[in-house]
Amino acid sequence: MLVRARTILPVSRPPIEDGAISISGHRIRFVGPWKDVSRTSQRRAIDLGDVILLPGLINAHCHLDYTHMAGQFPPPKVFTDWIKLITAGKGTWSYSEFALSWIEGAKMLLRTGTTTVGDIEAIPELLPDVWASTPMRIFSFLEMTGVKSRRPPEEIVQTAMEKLRSLPIYRCRVGLSPHSPYSTAPKLLNLATQVTRQKHLRVVTHVSESDQEYDMFMHRRGQLFDWLARNERDMSDCGLGSPIQHMERAGALCENLLAVHVNYTAPGDALLLGKRKVSVVHCPRSHAYFKHQAFPLHELTAARVNLCLGTDSLASVYQGRKKTVELNMFEEMRELAATSPNLSPETILKMATINGARALGMKGEAGQLVAGAFADLIAIPYSGRTSAVYDAVLEHPGDVTSSMINGRWAIQPLGLQDTPTPGSHK
Repeated sequence: MLVRARTILPVSRPPIEDGAISISGHRIRFVGPWKDVSRTSQRRAIDLGDVILLPGLINAHCHLDYTHMAGQFPPPKVFTDWIKLITAGKGTWSYSEFALSWIEGAKMLLRTGTTTVGDIEAIPELLPDVWASTPMRIFSFLEMTGVKSRRPPEEIVQTAMEKLRSLPIYRCRVGLSPHSPYSTAPKLLNLATQVTRQKHLRVVTHVSESDQEYDMFMHRRGQLFDWLARNERDMSDCGLGSPIQHMERAGALCENLLAVHVNYTAPGDALLLGKRKVSVVHCPRSHAYFKHQAFPLHELTAARVNLCLGTDSLASVYQGRKKTVELNMFEEMRELAATSPNLSPETILKMATINGARALGMKGEAGQLVAGAFADLIAIPYSGRTSAVYDAVLEHPGDVTSSMINGRWAIQPLGLQDTPTPGSHK
């Protein structure tokens, strides 16, 4: 297949005006100017016309299960109030409600340009059936806690690994997600890290999400500390340093970790994350919903931490009256741009593509248009100057016009025009 577009945005290299992408099977073979395509080629090109063709977006953190919880919870005064609300809400849902919620979330992401998503799976019984409902690449991370169940960490990890071994792995992949330092024992964090490293899997943990979590570990105080103490959590691991330092003591900071949120850091935390090559996932709209302090972008960037973006769930995205919200990585990029005006659009797009691929262990395979990568592409309308394409991407308001995943159209382009031989773009 040969695809032509007004502008190709590889992300890993400068934009290409009047470009072409050659695809063989599920991989990209060539990316370059249309004039460099051989005139002797027997293929007929698919001309997408006035569009920007760019890599599919990578949503590094999501909770598809909770999509239908959008607008159910007003922004809380304190983080523990929200935990109690969502826990109670989940307890009333049936299997089918979770399944329908997951499928609707996947549809939202697909039509708004995501081709790969790192999803926290709280209902493992949904797998692998829900995978068949979407062409997207899904990384399903099985969520694990342990405070309420009182189950031994060894048993929790063993059960999760048995589920992973039962799943057919191809387009979709799996991993583990010990929920957070406050909802798990240090032993569970350690075991999950060990087994995922041995099996070359990714592990995801919500870390230092709220000021209450920070106070709990740093100072043995606050509403989260008091609430968990009442629920008979062993609090002997508190008062010894920040949540990041707690993860380090548990042996849980490593290159295959996606640390989600990291909103509150102590001196030295960013350097420690950089040293351990941890990827950090920032969720801008969720961050705004909880009114957290400013994200420590400068410290993490200075420490050369791999920063990527996620949507989190719609249970923690503000929904105004008579409005709707959806899972949409373009919205996350715009929110980040609004709160971090010193970040260039190019840097923000890399956080939603190349950096996310690196975090999920797909460096060179996704998040960029380059020979050898998976043919995961999206197109958005554009007829402006090549020099302004990054701004145009961030400003894109609606659905994508087409999407390809693994070399097959996931969203079929409309009005295709055959172009048998190379020539100048009209």
